Amino acid sequence: MQPGLVLMVLACLPLLLTTTANTQESAANPGRALVMSKCFQCHTDAMFRDARQDFRGWEAAIYRMVGRGGLWTSGEIKLMAEYLGSEFGPGAKPAQSK
Repeated sequence: MQPGLVLMVLACLPLLLTTTANTQESAANPGRALVMSKCFQCHTDAMFRDARQDFRGWEAAIYRMVGRGGLWTSGEIKLMAEYLGSEFGPGAKPAQSK
C-alpha cells in the first residue's frame, strides 16, 4: 500500500467511527448507512454538506464514482441518492459540521 494512501485512510478513520446513536440512525436509514460505509472511504462530510443536489444530481454523482471504480448495485445507488437528496438537497436545512 502506498504511504500517501495509508495516511489518507488514517486521516479519515475518525469519520468512519460512529457512536451508538449514529449506528442506530444508520440502521433506520439504509441510505445513510451506505453513504457512511461506501463514500467516506474517499470523501469527507464537507463534500455532502456543500454540494446541495437533488436526487438526480446525487444519482449522477454516484454513477460518476462507479466510473472511477466504485462498486455499488443500482439499488444501493438509489438508496444513497434518496438519502443524499433528502438530507443534502437544495431545500434541506444546512447541516452542522461535526
